[in-house]
Amino acid sequence: MVKNNFLKEYKNKKVLITGGAGCIGSNLIYALAELELKKIVIIDDLSSSSRWNIPEVSNLVFVEGDILNETLLKELFSEKPDYVFHLAALFANQNSVEHPQRDLMVSGIGTLRILQQANLSGVKKIVYASSGCSVYGNHAPLPLKEDYISINLDTPYQVTKLVGELYCNFFYNYYSLPVVRLRFFNVYGPGEIPGKYRNVIPNFIYWAMHKHPLPITGTGRETRDFTYVEDIVKGILAAGVIPQAVGEAINLASGKETKIIDLAKSINSSLNNKEIIFQERRKWDKASCRRASIVKARKILGYEPKVEFSTGLEKTIDWIKQNITKIEQSVKF
Repeated sequence: MVKNNFLKEYKNKKVLITGGAGCIGSNLIYALAELELKKIVIIDDLSSSSRWNIPEVSNLVFVEGDILNETLLKELFSEKPDYVFHLAALFANQNSVEHPQRDLMVSGIGTLRILQQANLSGVKKIVYASSGCSVYGNHAPLPLKEDYISINLDTPYQVTKLVGELYCNFFYNYYSLPVVRLRFFNVYGPGEIPGKYRNVIPNFIYWAMHKHPLPITGTGRETRDFTYVEDIVKGILAAGVIPQAVGEAINLASGKETKIIDLAKSINSSLNNKEIIFQERRKWDKASCRRASIVKARKILGYEPKVEFSTGLEKTIDWIKQNITKIEQSVKF
């Protein structure tokens, strides 16, 4: 595939990852560790993850800190990273509804400061983690394509993800900053700790392991485009070095829909749990169905999701089982 011809570009380079302790960040570190980089630096305030979730890699430096700390950012960028993967955000929708000012600071001002420092330091490429479940709104036609966005959004998280894309466009158009906007869809997999503001899959697994009923907010017929984290990471790595990705917005997804009721039943079956309960939909949760077009990702990045949903789900369950003791010490509901 086309992306494999470019991965050698990472050899002996320096990489900076914001939000590197989370699910995507930790899996990205594992992948980068195989590419003979000179140095991997991550910054994370551990608000959505834990120190133990960061891989033990010999050339990795972990900085516990906030991307709003301008002094700290200047120090990190003074080392002249070649590639920047900006994954940090206030995750996610409900959290942003309850803490809109914090969301605006972290995901808005924080992104602006990352772009400013990247521009000043002359990075080869900055990859911005946007959200396909955000920028398209709730009335976009399926499959969701990159040339459609909406300003009728439902949460501050969705608003600031779009704001981040707009700032990326400004820095690309005005300063010629080599930036790529990747729109992730419902990422899941090993590395995501369950918790109050976390995603449905790790939370369902955690509750099923403890024999609690799985709460579905809605009818259960709602669909999401769940994408395994290893597939996402391959797309990120390709976007980091393929020249044709610069200036583009690109969906990274599975291109398939899964009903939430089917997800709940699969998890209950795997963990010998039974009960499912239905609750009123959250006021902001208005998108009934999600399915992304990945035609552009295939064309530009050579992207092809490989992990079937059932396989990825079992791998995620296994990871949570293997780490349940540490998860129990970290989980916050």
